Amino acid sequence: MPKLWNETIDAHRVAVREAILDTTGKLVAEGGLRSVTMSQIAERTGIGRATLYKYFSDIEAVLVAWHERQVATHLHQLTEAAHHGGPAIQRLKAVLEAYADISRQRHGGELASLLRQGEHVTHAERHLAHLVQTLISESAQAGDVRDDIPSSELAHYCLHALTAAARLTSQAATRRLVGVTLTGLRPAP
Repeated sequence: MPKLWNETIDAHRVAVREAILDTTGKLVAEGGLRSVTMSQIAERTGIGRATLYKYFSDIEAVLVAWHERQVATHLHQLTEAAHHGGPAIQRLKAVLEAYADISRQRHGGELASLLRQGEHVTHAERHLAHLVQTLISESAQAGDVRDDIPSSELAHYCLHALTAAARLTSQAATRRLVGVTLTGLRPAP
């Protein structure tokens, strides 16, 4: 087959896969993880069920692929916030606020627990911990963050503290939680 033909087919497959994942995201937002079915995805995407099954073997495979894409998107957002410019403490605050906002969006239940066990999640967690640790180290060097506790411990403190945002109901409450977390990083008097 000509190269152009192969590229066109590949582009089509990528577009269909992305449409399936976009639709899955909308269905999850509307009714939660447990409410999504293969039939709904096929109908809303505008493809036949047989076509959907060519891309994904079952609903769990679709949800895992959707979750992998979500994690990658969130990690990209957090990395962008870390490199946006300005003093390290401002970038740290931006990353922590973004992380808390992401934590508020998490979906509960056993299916959500299953999705969070993948290698993609472990990789993202390591990357995020390193990102926060680096910003804490830079902030400590500038005198904005305490230096009497290792930056790796402070990074874990921040990330674990901000998982509490999953139970908060407003952005204002999330911002207060970030503020309390940052207060714990202040240099010792």
